[in-house]
Amino acid sequence: MNRFIGRFVHQLDEKGRVSLPAQFRRGLDADSFVLMQVQTDALTLYPPETWQSVQEKLVEMRQRLPETRHYLLGRISNAHDVTPDKQGRILIPEHLRKLAGLESEVLILGAIDRIEVWDPARFQKSIEAGPDDEGLDQIASSVFG
Repeated sequence: MNRFIGRFVHQLDEKGRVSLPAQFRRGLDADSFVLMQVQTDALTLYPPETWQSVQEKLVEMRQRLPETRHYLLGRISNAHDVTPDKQGRILIPEHLRKLAGLESEVLILGAIDRIEVWDPARFQKSIEAGPDDEGLDQIASSVFG
């Protein structure tokens, strides 16, 4: 499994391309990724192994909970296969750039088994509006012991 950690700021070029950090490209066995808006405030970039797991969950959810069909269609209709070019850049389609508020600077975050793509200011606001200290302590305790 690929492991993505860290944060990097890169520039969108005039065509809407952004470079994936070299650290994320190193040792990557993927030719392409799936890029989509999962959460309203960012985009998520899935390597094939992680996307396979997500697809299985989506199919299971669609079968078990038919009432989720429209929600799932709304999310999946915004999904795109993206392939890094020789310089390691991916094209972020214009409608996804608008949904995520991406203009010039892009914050690329490692999220362990996937990559998130954020507007830096939007990310900062999201972090500042996060859970209170007690909530953070509970999260930290449950994850890190």
